Amino acid sequence: MTKSIFTFLIISILFSSCKKEEDPFLITKNNIGFLNDSTQVKDLKSAFPNDSIVNYKGDTTFKIPMNLVEVYDKGGDLLLTLTPNRISDSTATITNIRINDSRYKTEKGISTLSRFKEIQDTYKISKIDNLINSVVITVDEINAQFAIDKTELPANLRYDMNSKFEASQIPDNARIKYFFINWD
Repeated sequence: MTKSIFTFLIISILFSSCKKEEDPFLITKNNIGFLNDSTQVKDLKSAFPNDSIVNYKGDTTFKIPMNLVEVYDKGGDLLLTLTPNRISDSTATITNIRINDSRYKTEKGISTLSRFKEIQDTYKISKIDNLINSVVITVDEINAQFAIDKTELPANLRYDMNSKFEASQIPDNARIKYFFINWD
């Protein structure tokens, strides 16, 4: 009897030690590391226990009446810029996340260092928007938007605000200027 209890304890310890650790830099449709689409502003300290959160006091209010919350790592590098759905409300949830650090990657390996061809080869592009200084690539599969600076485009496409862009017009090696995840 004691031998079977001892065996059970050893097996339990082995299984619990093999538990897969969550990747703090993994981007999925509803998660970015430990942050998810229902995380409230008041819970940011527990989602980023080793990082610095700026523009938020940590209790119920923001330091300034601004809707942005920045998350920095211990080395002072900007990781994420978060936009809550309501200003100065600790129960607000995060609706928009700008990915600033290249360590953050989607399950398929896309990061801020990726090029347009990698996005196109990896995900189905849902929409391409023509803005003043950028072209925005939307990927609904992961609630993402990738902005590419128009300086990455051929000269004849940079200044026409009325053009409707096709994926074939964007150079394969065009770099990502901004990378956003939207949770509305």
